[in-house]
Amino acid sequence: MKIVLVGYMGSGKTTVGKLLAKKRNLTFIDLDNYIEDSEKKTISEIFKEKGEIYFRKKELYYLEEVLNINKNIVLSTGGGTPCYGVNMNTILSATKNVFYIKVGINELVKRLSLEKEHRPLIKNIKDEEMPEFIGKHMFERSFFYSKAHHTLTTDNTTPEETVETIKSLLV
Repeated sequence: MKIVLVGYMGSGKTTVGKLLAKKRNLTFIDLDNYIEDSEKKTISEIFKEKGEIYFRKKELYYLEEVLNINKNIVLSTGGGTPCYGVNMNTILSATKNVFYIKVGINELVKRLSLEKEHRPLIKNIKDEEMPEFIGKHMFERSFFYSKAHHTLTTDNTTPEETVETIKSLLV
């Protein structure tokens, strides 16, 4: 069984994924961490040293590698992963259990404002510019996210409730 979680940064993919993996006795993989471990560099370092094109090629390579692992997994993708190249089609062809963890802009602003230092994409965005920045990104990315088999709006749910919903929808 392969379960893939997609959604914007700060949506809770990692939190939900870890909980789900534990409850289902599956292996949890965070794609960004997998890339960093494999490349022996942080995502920020890869972008800085080799550029986005190199990163996106490696991202697809490692995405395919993870999806071809002969294990039952819960995979949390990076927020941008589904939005580049053939990544979303690759994910959809690997499993029927793709979940878009959808969170509203206001909730994302609240969550991400607390994590700016750890998020290179928003590190230098002023707090008052965050809603517009996130809204623009969400608009651009929603086309890809919405291809997931299931969309779960999670603004007012706990990670545990989200896990229960996912468990009830698994194929």
